[in-house]
Amino acid sequence: MKGLRFIIAGIIFGIIMTKSEAVSWYRIQEMFRFQSFHMYGIIGTAVVLGALAVYIIKRFHIKDSKGNPIIFADKEKSRAKYIIGGLIFGLGWALTGACPGPMFVNIGYGYVSFIIVVIGALAGTYLYGLLRHKLPH
Repeated sequence: MKGLRFIIAGIIFGIIMTKSEAVSWYRIQEMFRFQSFHMYGIIGTAVVLGALAVYIIKRFHIKDSKGNPIIFADKEKSRAKYIIGGLIFGLGWALTGACPGPMFVNIGYGYVSFIIVVIGALAGTYLYGLLRHKLPH
């Protein structure tokens, strides 16, 4: 029962993603073709809410569920990494019609072909972990 809250959060996430049509391949294609503002509105809302959440966490020194302080560490800034990573992520998103969250929602929605997409994403993540130290800094 310890993980029940995560299952409930996942169900709520899936419902929100489905009802907002953020898991729709057609909506994602509209976005990449600049034919609709719908997905940009969803992404913009997520960015604003995320920034607000980070501000609140920092402002009120909110702790995690175990009582530890939540720390936001600075990341290494590398323009090349951001460009290459963004291109890989964007191409995968455009080809599959889903980013990581909606991949799982689509499986739950009954699109079993997304299992192949999840396997590909996991394989890519694993491969990156193996090659990370050999990649340019």
